[in-house]
This record gives sequence, structure tokens and C-alpha cells, in this order.
Amino acid sequence: MLRKILVIGSNSFSGSDFVDLLLDDPENHVVGCSRSPEKKRIFLVYKRRSSPNFDFFQVDLNKDLSELIDILDSFKPEYIINFAAQSEVHPSWENPGQWFQTNAVALSELANILKSRRYLKRYVHISTPEVYGSCKGMVTETAPLNPSTPYAASKAAGDLFLFTLVKNFDFPLILIRATNVYGAHQQLFKIIPRSVIYLKSGRTIQLHGGGAAIKSYIHIRDVSRGEMLAMLEGKPGEIYHLSPEKGDAVKDIVKRICELMDKDFAKSSTIVGERLGQDSAYVIDSTKAHKELGWSSEINLEDGLASTISWIETEWEQIQKEPLEYLHKA
Repeated sequence: MLRKILVIGSNSFSGSDFVDLLLDDPENHVVGCSRSPEKKRIFLVYKRRSSPNFDFFQVDLNKDLSELIDILDSFKPEYIINFAAQSEVHPSWENPGQWFQTNAVALSELANILKSRRYLKRYVHISTPEVYGSCKGMVTETAPLNPSTPYAASKAAGDLFLFTLVKNFDFPLILIRATNVYGAHQQLFKIIPRSVIYLKSGRTIQLHGGGAAIKSYIHIRDVSRGEMLAMLEGKPGEIYHLSPEKGDAVKDIVKRICELMDKDFAKSSTIVGERLGQDSAYVIDSTKAHKELGWSSEINLEDGLASTISWIETEWEQIQKEPLEYLHKA
């Protein structure tokens, strides 16, 4: 039986990988929506295939809400998965209003309309563990929200609004909080692809705060599988964490990349000041997803890093032409 699924933010790294996973099943009819035109092939993994089951619409959640609702009401998806967000932490200090506009205001306007749409079985919302702030020990889904940055605060605000709809209108929300994703096709300014590019180019990798912050890196396909399971098997009104079993210091991730590329870590990196509001550590507990969804991560860090390095080497000619810094779009 054909499933109708609409992905908001399909141009994003996470959104595009989820689209690709959906298209593995010919029973899925997928519509993708993003505010920008579809990206180049090297940044959209689903572009490796030609599927009659995928349609793309360029539509901005902030500016084109009525158009997006028209698309939704015409397609009548059973499932909506929302990846759309202003997600970079450091720039959120400079333009906090823009982060709140996308991550809270526009979201609330969309969800307030969706609460009355009878065709919707599940609304899967992609949140972030950064809403918990810096934490000690393993963080469960019941931990209090304690954001440290405008980005995290804006995501927390959006999450809290969605739960008001759950409480008062039985809105079919499923909330996902996954840790730091990585893999082939990721934006080049992220620490893992950027480190590989710098090593290949003979440039020095800057480690903010010495790379001491503890983060949990998980391959994007493992997260996409978890999101799929949550979409199909998750219980409405629940939060699910997707994370590896332990965290690693950022500097240790860079060391592993150096080892895989036969580069000297000490000569290839330098310490710079820590970013404002950087959480010192958060490692989240995925026991609930293991037990209720039957999910577990399958791609170990070594293999994931190796495949990311291989992607950059394969696409090196094109990658050298691409910007390596985050370019903010209001």
C-alpha cells in the first residue's frame, strides 16, 4: 500500500538522507519541500537515483506558508517529517530573532494549522539535544530543558509549543533528538568534512577550546533509520533519543581522522578560544529507542569516518570549488 510522506527541509543534510532512505521502498511516495532550490548532486544523496516517487517544491516556511499548506492539502500526506530549522549555533547570537522566527514562530503557525488536518497520522519533528544544555551523565528524554544558546532556546520554544498541541488537541507528534550527525554529503563547514579537507589541503585545523567538548557523533544513516522507525512504530506524544553509547572529545575525533589519513595530529591542529555558550558535554541515553523501536546504531565511527574521507577524495575536484564557511541566509 502506497505511503504518502512529506519532508520539510529536504535540502538539509539530514532531510536529504531521510528522503534517500524513503526512496529505497517503492511503496513510498515522497514530496520534499525546502526554501532553496535543490542543491548540487554532491550534497544530495538521493540524486544518485532517478525516482518517479519523489517530487520537490521550493517553498519557504517563513514566507510561503499558504503555498505550503496548499501543497499539503493537495497531497494529503499521512506522515510529515520536519527537518526545517535555523541550526547553526554561533551565528544565532548575532541574529537571535531569525532563529526564533524559523524554529518557533513559523513552526507554531504551521503546526496550529496541521492540528485540524485529518489526513495526518504522524508529525515527526526533528529537535536537538542542545535544548538540555551542558549535562553530566546520560541524559534521558525526561531531562529538564536548560538551553545555553539562542539556537537551543529557539528549538526548546518550538518543542514546548508542539506539546501544547499534544495536550489539548491530541496532535500526533513524535519528537526526535539525535546527537551530532556526520557522513558523506554533509555541509563542508562541519568539523569532520572540514578536517578532512584541511588535511588534504595542508591547512591547520582550529580546535575551539582545544577540542575538549564531549560530543556524540553518529552516522546520518543510523539516525535516518531511527527516524523511519519512529515514524512508523513510535507512539504519539513521545520523545525518542538517537545516539551512540558514548561521547568523544572533538579533539579525539580529529585525531582519528589524522590517523586514517596518515597525518600528524600535533602538526595539523592548533588550539583557539572556545565558542560562546558551547556546552562542555552532553551524552544522551537512547535506551527508549532501543526498547520501543528496536533501533540501534550499526555504523561504527571508524567505518563512518573512512567512508566520509572516501567521499571527499572521490569528489575532490568539485569540493575544491565549494565554500568551506557557513553562509547565513535570513
